[in-house]
Amino acid sequence: MTAALNSSFMRRLGGIAPSYYVFAALLLILWIARPNMLNFNVLGIFVRQVAPLGILVLGQLLVMRVKSIDLSSGGVILLVNYCISSGLFPGASLTFFVALAVVTGLVIGLFNGLMIGLRRVSAVVVTLALSIVLVGLVQYLSSGKPPGDVPSIFADIYNTKLFGVPSPVLFWIVLTAVMSLFLAHSVFGRYVSSVGENMEAAHFSGVPVERTVILAHVLAGLMAAIAALVQTASIAVGSVRVGLDLPILAVAATILGGVAFGRGEGGVWGPFFGVLCFAFLFVVLTMFGIDESGKLVAQGLIILLAAIFFGLRSAK
Repeated sequence: MTAALNSSFMRRLGGIAPSYYVFAALLLILWIARPNMLNFNVLGIFVRQVAPLGILVLGQLLVMRVKSIDLSSGGVILLVNYCISSGLFPGASLTFFVALAVVTGLVIGLFNGLMIGLRRVSAVVVTLALSIVLVGLVQYLSSGKPPGDVPSIFADIYNTKLFGVPSPVLFWIVLTAVMSLFLAHSVFGRYVSSVGENMEAAHFSGVPVERTVILAHVLAGLMAAIAALVQTASIAVGSVRVGLDLPILAVAATILGGVAFGRGEGGVWGPFFGVLCFAFLFVVLTMFGIDESGKLVAQGLIILLAAIFFGLRSAK
């Protein structure tokens, strides 16, 4: 009886996404070493910096759950950033830039979806090649020069707070909650689970597999466009990052959050905490004086351990 209870307890622990364990460990380290860092305003600054990554993860978890991947988001972010900051559209309004970003993301997502869902082309090849094309296009258009100024309205929005929470963080939380409800209570959410669990069985059960894959990529493109707008706003307040590393980090945070390739299962909040893990990891490593190379090693080790964890769990 005791052995059965222990076995059941261990299975439940094994079913929890690694992101929760890592987040708790990083929180404990901060509480022991620098409790003064556990300040709402201080942590809000660091969490605000990963809001674009968090939004990007919402698209990545969708395509990964239908046995695909999207590596084109870095190119989307760079292209949107160039269109906004280069002065290509002088005097354009915020509404225009938002519409431009959304249309760009939807078109690129639709292209990815059609190539992967209908033409059965490798998702890695298509999305990575498209990202390279977009990066090359921006480099050609900008002649290798850095972008100009981002309109001040982006910085104004980025710096605002609602209920004491930075607006990008609050927007990310709301978007995550909406995605969670959408996947849990919509027909599309059930289709995503079915396709991820067994694509062939889903097809013979009447699930529109191709359409589900296409729509997942379209939504991933939309999330990339929204992430690009938030990332561009962060550049307006002094950041020099343009997001080319975000696609890989999005995959890593998604895996850390319990979403694995080739499986329909996986929630939204696990990857959410996966993104928070990277924010808190940066805080902890900075606190101990670790340089950039050390931070990359730490990130890689966390990703590797998460992948091993889920590999062992899947083998059982």
